[in-house]
Amino acid sequence: MKAIELAKAYDPKSFEDRIYARWKEQGAFKPAGGGRPFVVVIPPPNVTGVLHLGHGLNNTLQDIVVRFHRMRGEPVLWLPGTDHAGIATQHVVEKRLRARGQSRRELGRERFLAETWKVKAEHHAVITRQLERIGASVDWDRERFTFDEGLSKAVREVFVTLYERDLLYKGKYLVNWCASCGTALADDEVEHEDTPGKMYHLRYFFTDGSGCVELATTRPETLLGDTAVAVHPEDGRYAGLAGKTVALPLAGRNIPVVFDTYVDRAFGTGVVKITPAHDPNDWELAKRHGLAAINILNGDGTLNGEVPEKYRGMTVEAAREAVLDDLKAGGWYIKEEAITHAVGHCYRCHTVIEPFLSEQWFVRMRPLAEKALESWRRGEIVFYPKKWENTYRHWLENIRDWCVSRQLWWGHRIPAWDCKDCGKTAVSRSDLTACPHCGSANIEQDPDVLDTWFSSWLWPFSTLGWPEETADFAAYYPTTALVTAYDIIFFWVSRMIMAGLEFTGKAPFRDIYIHGLVRDKQGRKMSKSAGNGLDPLELVDEFGADALKFTLAFMCAQGQDVLVDKDSFRTGSKFANKIWNASRYILMNLEGRELAEAPALLPVDKWIYSRLNSAAKTMEAAFLSYRYNDAAQAAYEYFWNDFCDWYVEATKLSMKSAGQSAAEKDRAVTVLLDVLAESLRLFHPLLPFVTEEIYGKLPNAGGMLITAPYPRYDEGRADPAGERDFVFLQDLVRKIRFLRAECVIGNEKKLRVLARLGGEQERALKQNEGLVKLLAGIGELEIAAALSGGEGKRPAGSIGLVGAGFEVFVFIAEAADTAALKQKFAKDLEQDRRFMAALRAKLANDQFTRNAPAELVAAERAKLEECLKKTDKIESYLRDL
Repeated sequence: MKAIELAKAYDPKSFEDRIYARWKEQGAFKPAGGGRPFVVVIPPPNVTGVLHLGHGLNNTLQDIVVRFHRMRGEPVLWLPGTDHAGIATQHVVEKRLRARGQSRRELGRERFLAETWKVKAEHHAVITRQLERIGASVDWDRERFTFDEGLSKAVREVFVTLYERDLLYKGKYLVNWCASCGTALADDEVEHEDTPGKMYHLRYFFTDGSGCVELATTRPETLLGDTAVAVHPEDGRYAGLAGKTVALPLAGRNIPVVFDTYVDRAFGTGVVKITPAHDPNDWELAKRHGLAAINILNGDGTLNGEVPEKYRGMTVEAAREAVLDDLKAGGWYIKEEAITHAVGHCYRCHTVIEPFLSEQWFVRMRPLAEKALESWRRGEIVFYPKKWENTYRHWLENIRDWCVSRQLWWGHRIPAWDCKDCGKTAVSRSDLTACPHCGSANIEQDPDVLDTWFSSWLWPFSTLGWPEETADFAAYYPTTALVTAYDIIFFWVSRMIMAGLEFTGKAPFRDIYIHGLVRDKQGRKMSKSAGNGLDPLELVDEFGADALKFTLAFMCAQGQDVLVDKDSFRTGSKFANKIWNASRYILMNLEGRELAEAPALLPVDKWIYSRLNSAAKTMEAAFLSYRYNDAAQAAYEYFWNDFCDWYVEATKLSMKSAGQSAAEKDRAVTVLLDVLAESLRLFHPLLPFVTEEIYGKLPNAGGMLITAPYPRYDEGRADPAGERDFVFLQDLVRKIRFLRAECVIGNEKKLRVLARLGGEQERALKQNEGLVKLLAGIGELEIAAALSGGEGKRPAGSIGLVGAGFEVFVFIAEAADTAALKQKFAKDLEQDRRFMAALRAKLANDQFTRNAPAELVAAERAKLEECLKKTDKIESYLRDL
């Protein structure tokens, strides 16, 4: 064979794009083979978004598990796609229009939608490139979009079916209203934050002149929509108020006093104002008492014609100030106090949410939720980690109906038509031109669109062709696994399970792996505004895609957030670099060698196969249970410690030693290349690019690594006795290496060593004598039986080292200046004793041990313990010298 040249420096930019293009050209991402398929649908990113590090983590974890199952010979489908993201996309387009001095109203619906499709196309190309750069092995030929023709058909089918099953209704209800986005939001699209505010204390006077009641509110402007005040029926303070009315300040209306157990007697005065159109609790109370609901807001958040003319057209904030001024002037105001309270904000634009009385479409969720709970109880879906089952169960048991209509233009238009003649509403799978009830052509389609999540909840089966009975739907549904972050369990995960069960009769996936969020090292959420965000493509540019993937996997422990900074990605970069350099060393030493047929194995070869076998077992179990960090840790420890630090060094005995035959060198090279090839297969899911690039250079490998078989645990390869031997041999070598370093003896100086031991250790050392001499830098090794009665007499001029069941004596006097060594050790001992005295003083200080963080105190105690061990060792060296 000829030597094979790998570039001296690991440079992922030189091969990652080339390799990805080859994978695509060769169809490596398509399902192949027979048996039960492994199917994952990608959580579709917003089409107008840019992939952030959270997407990087999510897609990395999917890619790892997908590559693992592909290499196991399973037909694997990882289906990509994007979400039309109604509110988010419309927000982006409207922002562009404002920059050009235009508005969507000026453009009109059709031209606005055309503009939005253009923006979608631009951003989609960016997202596609980003996924390619991080190495996502998705089947691009099956890519879907939540607003494409097929998915639009699925959305219509579901809407009409729900309506036919009486699971969808339209009604006037209190909804969460975002005045900025101009649309209703579902409960789980509202983010509640503790916000500074004020509690205003007011008095309402009885209409009969008998006095007043005092109450408190955080929103005095809403009193213009009050239709009652309420007290608890068992509150003795207000027993005589039955039948009374109060004059509503500023509004010129009289409103009743009602009695309801909803009122908290212990809060404030025990009297509350009731504003049914602008508070969900008041809305429920109003229904019980037959109270009117007066909506005082327009859709843009200004006050409407239901309020006195003075306040019409004002924003909520301006109206609050005006109302307060008038309350003070009229004698209704008592006082105000600063408070902190939870205020709902729009998840998209962060505007304060207004409870708003509006006519909307709703899905009845309780019947769907019951099916989803039963599926979980039957074990048809499994959460990793299991703690998320409680979140799932709690949300479904307390579910409310889902408001699915949105007052937007970008999205699936609601397939409902109102007849202007007979007044009835019709829903249809196809567009209507006439009313099916009366035949009139005077009909109008509902102008609203459906919530983005209404198409997303169908994603696992609509992407495979449902409602048509397609070949893909038959072959790949239900899917196998969902990999997603915990922040969308409510938005998406639970709803997909409900939709799958309702429309296909099956849960849409079996495994649900919920990963944490990516945060900075201080545990803060990453964002541009905080200045702590990391762009995954910038990380790929600097460190390579494999460094990104391996680092995120290495740090992704189940049930925990991933805390990283830019330097964290050096972990993956260093590991990829280690694989590159070790492979480069092996390939550059192939000159003149030939691959041997069925090479015999030395004990060290059997040991490395056993360690590789053990790593394969650990990694397979980790991948199957979505413990990514355990898989990455096993790969790292096996390759860095076992393969590079020990085995590659050990092969030099056969490949580099003078006098070795060509046959022995060929045998050693053949085994070394075989171990390297299998190691690359083992690591491929975690580091796909660098392993594929190297694998393609190996003289003993053929085809692409991406579809090569994944190493399986083989009981016949397990060598527990050999592993025990090497634990002992490694301990012996480490002790000698450490002493060499302590005595500042260069590697070129060969040591004379006496080892006293017996039994299996004596056999193992004699069997591997040449190897130990090479690894420890020993020139002369005497192996003697252990003396009965414990430690034997130390030979003159030596320093003794003791291990589990053995003694080693290194003749230091022959390799170093003992007088100079004594001086060095005495100096080291003096420095260490001073350091220990300072540590003891620090730990004896009650102020420090009581007030310092516990982990800092523990770290100082550990330093002291370590220093004590070191001084004991130096004292033993001095005694021996």
